[in-house]
Amino acid sequence: MKTLHKYLAGQVIASLLLTVAVFTFVVLLLNVLQQVLPLLVSGRVNLGLLLKAIFLLIPFGCVYSLPMGFITAALLVFGRFSADQELTAARASGISLLSLTTPVLLLSVLCCGLSAWFNLQLGPLSRVAYLKLLNQMRAEVVTAQLPEDHYIAVSTNYILRVERNRDGDLQGVTIWMVDNGSVLMAPHGQIETDTTNRQILMHLADASTVTRVGPRASVIMSSRLTLNFPLDAMTNRLGKPRISDMTFRQLQDELHDLERRIGEPPATGLTKDELQAQAREFARQRGDLTEPIRVEMHREVAFSFACFGFTLVGIPLGIRVHRRETNIGIAMALGLVAVYYSFMLVGKALTNHPEFVPHLIFWVPNFIFQAVGAVLLWRANKGV
Repeated sequence: MKTLHKYLAGQVIASLLLTVAVFTFVVLLLNVLQQVLPLLVSGRVNLGLLLKAIFLLIPFGCVYSLPMGFITAALLVFGRFSADQELTAARASGISLLSLTTPVLLLSVLCCGLSAWFNLQLGPLSRVAYLKLLNQMRAEVVTAQLPEDHYIAVSTNYILRVERNRDGDLQGVTIWMVDNGSVLMAPHGQIETDTTNRQILMHLADASTVTRVGPRASVIMSSRLTLNFPLDAMTNRLGKPRISDMTFRQLQDELHDLERRIGEPPATGLTKDELQAQAREFARQRGDLTEPIRVEMHREVAFSFACFGFTLVGIPLGIRVHRRETNIGIAMALGLVAVYYSFMLVGKALTNHPEFVPHLIFWVPNFIFQAVGAVLLWRANKGV
């Protein structure tokens, strides 16, 4: 038994590492091609920053690749185990399927704990760090490559045009101020990024500001002038993390803070029926505000149990398919993952409809997969 346990556990771990690496690579590739590669092609982002961005994406990718890798590994290993008649030989020796799969099920529980760490803590933190690095790279590109001879709305009040930009040294700067119709012109200037205060600073030399008041115009000369523009407007930089990028602890704090700020409505001078109606309306409004946070909290926790449900389904299905081909196992795994994620998509789509309690929908696929998997495993153990 010890030899069989070591053999099956080793096969599952080897397949798991390979499939997780492949699925993580796919997630990284999609993000890198869409967000990082254009900055690298610009020539202003070095390879070191690119590698750092990829490294920060790995924990975020493992949030999705670990459950997908486990169900693929279970299907492949037990499909080969059945196709090679090894399962038949084990049964002929009086060894039940449940005793054979015990180390694999325990490994899936261990992976649930690892998945919880990725979902609740490491994944969101790495995602936020990646987005900050991405926006830092965008800021560097903006600083060094402010487009020449283009009209750029750097804020709601300023329209900027630069004739020349040589790695941050500007020539022929013209700025239109929309609110008062003034025009600022400077022959020379420099641009730099203040990442601490999330600003882009523009230092202008020999600037002149022309303001028209009726038929007359006034001119103000400045030997040195510094303007600052919000970095958010030019790089889409993030300040506070989005709800979907928060850790579980941050979501808890956000929920408690929101509930505290909402408070209770005043209830003086109302009849009993009016109080009940007010309480119902208050509960509805409170649900509308807090439901997105509850959805993310339940999604992170519920998805952490996916490995166990996938294992319960993957083992008996792999035995029933009775195939050694890798493509069959991968196709089945992708189909099951698609079914699981469909519930996740439904829950996300109903975030703004708290009357449907969408945060509970995330638990439905876990219950279905675990129940169906337990029945299939029991039937496979009985040889049915």
